[in-house]
Amino acid sequence: MAAMSVIGIDFGNESCYVAVARAGGIETIANDYSLRNTPSCVAFSGKNRILGVAAKNQMVTNMKNTIHGFKRLLGRKYNDSQVQRELQMLPFKVTHQPDGNTGIHVQYLGEEHIFSPEQVTAMLFTKLKGISETALQTIVNDCVISVPLYFTQAERQALLDAARIAGLNVLRLFNETTATALCYGIYKQDLPAPDAPPRHVVFVDCGYASLQVSICAFHKGKLKMIASSSDSQLGGRNIDSILAEHFCKEFQSRYNIDPHTNPRAYVRLLGEVEKLKKQMSANSTTLPLNIECFMDEKDVHGDMKRADMEAMCAHLFKRVESTLRQCFEDSKLKLEDIHSVELAGGSSRVPAIKRLVEEVFGRTVSTTLNQDEAVARGCALQCAMLSPAVRVRDFLVTDIQPYPLKLTWDPTQGEDGEMEIFGHNHPVPFSKTLTFYRSNPFILTASYSVPPPSYSQTYIGTYAIKNVKPTPEGEFSKVKVKVRINLNGILTIVSASLIEKRELTQQEKEEEEKQQQQQQQNNMDIDQQQDKKDKSDQEAQANEPPAPEVSMDKTRRNSDADDGGRGARGSAPSYSSRILSWLSSGDDKNDESKNKKKVPIRTIDLPVDMRECGLSQRDLDAALEKEAKMIAEDKQEKERIDARNALEEYVYDLRAKLSEEDQLSTFITETDKESLCRTLDETENWLYEEGEDCQRQIYSERLTCLKSQGEPIKERRMEFEGRGHALDELAGALQLAKKGVDLIRASNGKDDKYSHLTEEEIKKVEKAVQEKWTWLEEKRVLLAGTPRTQQPPVTVAQIRGEKLTLDSIVLPILNKPKPKVEPPKEEKSKDKTTEDQKNNQSSQGDGHSQTNQQQPQEEKMDVE
Repeated sequence: MAAMSVIGIDFGNESCYVAVARAGGIETIANDYSLRNTPSCVAFSGKNRILGVAAKNQMVTNMKNTIHGFKRLLGRKYNDSQVQRELQMLPFKVTHQPDGNTGIHVQYLGEEHIFSPEQVTAMLFTKLKGISETALQTIVNDCVISVPLYFTQAERQALLDAARIAGLNVLRLFNETTATALCYGIYKQDLPAPDAPPRHVVFVDCGYASLQVSICAFHKGKLKMIASSSDSQLGGRNIDSILAEHFCKEFQSRYNIDPHTNPRAYVRLLGEVEKLKKQMSANSTTLPLNIECFMDEKDVHGDMKRADMEAMCAHLFKRVESTLRQCFEDSKLKLEDIHSVELAGGSSRVPAIKRLVEEVFGRTVSTTLNQDEAVARGCALQCAMLSPAVRVRDFLVTDIQPYPLKLTWDPTQGEDGEMEIFGHNHPVPFSKTLTFYRSNPFILTASYSVPPPSYSQTYIGTYAIKNVKPTPEGEFSKVKVKVRINLNGILTIVSASLIEKRELTQQEKEEEEKQQQQQQQNNMDIDQQQDKKDKSDQEAQANEPPAPEVSMDKTRRNSDADDGGRGARGSAPSYSSRILSWLSSGDDKNDESKNKKKVPIRTIDLPVDMRECGLSQRDLDAALEKEAKMIAEDKQEKERIDARNALEEYVYDLRAKLSEEDQLSTFITETDKESLCRTLDETENWLYEEGEDCQRQIYSERLTCLKSQGEPIKERRMEFEGRGHALDELAGALQLAKKGVDLIRASNGKDDKYSHLTEEEIKKVEKAVQEKWTWLEEKRVLLAGTPRTQQPPVTVAQIRGEKLTLDSIVLPILNKPKPKVEPPKEEKSKDKTTEDQKNNQSSQGDGHSQTNQQQPQEEKMDVE
């Protein structure tokens, strides 16, 4: 069961998919409506929350309390330019909160509530978690959630906060195009060997709200993302908006109505133009658009063909081409290096986008992947790889992060105060260690080197390195700070430590001398197996003095080379306060020379006060408590509705059966029937009037009261239908037993089959048969005189109990096995003696004749 709890979630702006790794493969989970996609919608009512499909179904009728499009609000302030653009398309109320964040207003439980985008996202995740647990019949905790590659650190952290509120443990936030690439590569058996040139595949993901392009290098058992680009404001909804505006103008001129003045009408129009767009992807002829009772009780009509749509959206397609070419240029590849182009996302089905992709990359697009479910399947695969409970084929994934990141600090004695630590398209995860010389606590500030597109803030977080003090000599202390971009694409300070030199104790000195002697002995053993030249080289290397500390200029050059020439700039500072070393590694390991003499040092961990984006622990705890309370309220409301539905169902079912001749009508008197029908009618009227919103207990009590009247009628019918068969079974058993007794009496003990039975046993069977015959005849007479409307004097269970009692007496006796008779021991020994004498006589015969008797037998065997 543990393996089944490994899920991947494709969190989309319009809909979500959930995939699970089980039964040796990946399976997409269907929701409670038997659909594989769940709309990203959350609605509120006076009694409960409505999530997923049910929420979208009431989007038109409950617009102000149906929240959608909240993915674009995650991790952003209210004054953010993207938030302001989104609010123009959202029909619900959103306000500016005192802390600068966005607040979503809804009517819930009869009063106004304000939720953050993280809380609304957590509600959707709660629904997805419930769908998974229902399908898998187990608790779900671990998951991998997809994230657009252009998401900033604040947006990623907000998504993690939402998952925590929903009770999900996110093993990784997985870039959507990387998830698609993993889903593509893990099943490929013909990938090149590690020492061969890689296979370059382009992945174009055009979804409902954004366009993402990545180029991936595949080898057998691993993939590496090498370039990416995106347009976070370009997707299928932009085409929908352009088409909707066209029809708004047309309806205004033809019907004198303006859909912009009626939010419900505009939402309906958006839904219809989306259907029209999908039809145009498969048909180039003129297609109609009809909406009944659109506005002012008017039916509207329009039409459009694909060529007209492409002309209207020409500027969008130019942006698509620009994004594709940007990714291709960043990859530094040639057209002949591209192996294939894979499409994902619903909007990539638009023919104009397909043509652009083929023109830019010079390849026919491939659609071998499931365009809608590839991201969720890739996330499920990644979750299975990260989970210790599942065994999956090894497949190394190296991702990239899209934005250059830098650290700034207070400069001292002429040093630079900033450095770019991770450049554009830098591999993820990755760690780097910086070494500072400081005598006091200091602060590092992380930010983007260049503001990300559609995101106004460059600030990421502030990290205060505390408890830094000078050395006992009054000099600067050596401080190492480890910076890491983790699996989620989030920059953080992993650790900070103070390096102090210390004197060795006598015991430590002795141990070090022993280790040096052992090392020298090992070196001598190795030297004996090498030539003289190698021996002299090794001795020279062993006697080398320790390497000098790296200067600022050299460090900068090393970092530039490591980051592809995108390192920090500036002149070298003074020795006392410069950064002395820059150590970078993909797997957090320092590659130091083993021949250097170790300096006795002591490492002291320093506290780091982090102020990053995301919810505070206090806000997170409050959101967790509120979500748990809402889950309990949803459960309570579901139980109430289930109790009401059960009562309503029982009323309809019982009344229908009372009116049918072959059901219950013959098992109740007319007077009782009329009384019960009146009670059922009263209950039905009560349900739709004052009983509309009662507590669960009231419905349960009413149902119990009805069942006390209706169930006896059903029981009488069941008894009547099962009684004949039970009586026949008992009569048949009695006849068989009586037949066996008569056979025994007729044989007078001559029948070998029953000769071992005693007279007492036979009389016991006769007595049991006689008693049961008498009981059966009496009950038959009673049952014949009892009307159907009364409870029967004997039940089916009692009749079957009498048969079991009869069987327990009769069958052990009549089926009693006959005892086995063993032959006398004396006769056995006599027979054995006679046989031995015969054998001795035959062995004492003529040897020649014996040979003659054996020879033909051997010859015969040879022939055979």
